[in-house]
Amino acid sequence: MAESKLNRRALITGRVLSADRIVAPPGCEIASIIVQARPERLDQLEAAITALAGCEIHGRDARGKLVVVTEAPDSGSLGTLLNTIQSLPDVYSAALVFHAIETA
Repeated sequence: MAESKLNRRALITGRVLSADRIVAPPGCEIASIIVQARPERLDQLEAAITALAGCEIHGRDARGKLVVVTEAPDSGSLGTLLNTIQSLPDVYSAALVFHAIETA
């Protein structure tokens, strides 16, 4: 068995780590998003958001606000979901107001 040499360059470039040492954390990411949208289009927007995987509407204001609770496997997926909601038609803004990591 050949012994690997540990040096500064190998440490900085990550060559001393192997893929089998990386362990994904259990659980998922949970977040709340406040969505401000056109009030007359809330029904269509609510349908579009609930059609997205992991999204539920937990609050609604007739002035154009929705409280969306989301669940995603990781922070990258959560960011993608936030961007997707933000780019839906008739959405003025979507702001992350709560974020937590749920452990198994």
